[in-house]
Amino acid sequence: MNWESLLSLKRFGDTNKRIRLEQNNLRLGFEVDYDRIVFSNAFRSLQDKTQVIPFSKTDFVHTRLTHSLEVSVVGRSLGRIAGLAILEKHPYLEASLGYKANDFGAIVAAAALAHDIGNPPFGHSGEKAIGHFFTTGKGKVFQSEISPIEFQDLCDFEGNANGLKILTESIDGTPGSLRLSYGTLGAFVKYPKGSLPIKPSSHVADKKYGYFQSQSSFFNELSLELGLKKEDRFIRHPLAYLVEAADDICYTIIDFEDGINLGWISEDYALEYLINLVREQIDSKKYSQLKHKPQRVSYLRALAINSLIQDAVRIFIENEDSILYGNFSASLLDKSKYKAQMEDIIKLSVKNIYQSKEVVQKEVVGHHAISILLDQLTYAAVRTYKEEPNSHDKLILSLVPEGTPMAGKSLYETLLNTSCFVASLSDGRALRMAQDIGG
Repeated sequence: MNWESLLSLKRFGDTNKRIRLEQNNLRLGFEVDYDRIVFSNAFRSLQDKTQVIPFSKTDFVHTRLTHSLEVSVVGRSLGRIAGLAILEKHPYLEASLGYKANDFGAIVAAAALAHDIGNPPFGHSGEKAIGHFFTTGKGKVFQSEISPIEFQDLCDFEGNANGLKILTESIDGTPGSLRLSYGTLGAFVKYPKGSLPIKPSSHVADKKYGYFQSQSSFFNELSLELGLKKEDRFIRHPLAYLVEAADDICYTIIDFEDGINLGWISEDYALEYLINLVREQIDSKKYSQLKHKPQRVSYLRALAINSLIQDAVRIFIENEDSILYGNFSASLLDKSKYKAQMEDIIKLSVKNIYQSKEVVQKEVVGHHAISILLDQLTYAAVRTYKEEPNSHDKLILSLVPEGTPMAGKSLYETLLNTSCFVASLSDGRALRMAQDIGG
């Protein structure tokens, strides 16, 4: 891989090469990507999608929207700092091609902003609910009618793959969807593989999958443009490591902060765990003057995020060659000097937040709602695809917003469309729709 290809400004449908030196610095292509994501309907729906706690009514708790905004801010810092070091190491990128450190920051910020755009309602339990519908539910009957890898897309429904579909799939009137720069799309794809084979290696890029079979043709085109193909496999875009690090930093620290503010994690525990992470950076005099818990937590959170940003960039730059060759198999923070402290925080969050009775109870409600929606919508769409809809099917599909594809050109496309439509719903809308059509 080489940075010139990786920083491609190409967009879907382009016939001429976009040159960095010809870009308007007041409206850089990678910054346009950020704007397009912000104004998209899919991004707006994140304001009512679960980050950790479904249906939370407290101002303390993050939604997917606030989480995504924070990840993009951290990602921008990671990208800019790393970009400055990369330009120092490869001065031709700036001297001959015109790239700036801010370009790296803009790519990572845009990709990080969109990193959860394909996630279903109710957090990761939403992905599991869609998968269960096809593995053990009424959707299992379709297994013999589509290919194994197409069925695996459904059984192991993946928000990352759905995100790429949202960002790139052409529908009537909108060719190429948001038409983001290929450099940004490459950084968005953390898992450059299809749903099969499952976990063929211990490489972090094989942990999940990043594109549905319906997007395989475009993914091949994207990989060819960016130079991500190596022998018989695809390589992760280097900046995807920074997007991943931004997400890891935020969910580790910010979810922990949510638990503190909700009172699910005691202040004594919280401050001890955070201080262990930032002990070398803390200003004891300043800290002692903070009188209230939110002030103390905010101060430690800011220090923790800064420490992890600096450490992640250090690891990235030290391993740049290995990353460019596709041989760096771990996430950046897996190699962090703060790994033990982060693991302690995550363990406490799992026990006190992710496995709390309130979270589990609401995930059960969400799982049931998604099952109802898939049962009703899938069979209505399939019968419509087979040109045998009944009056009930027509009524059910009339609830779907105009312009939303449901019955597709194949059974696989139809099943994927219904799954992706359910995944597009916010928590509240999914619950209301399930109550309306299924009780």
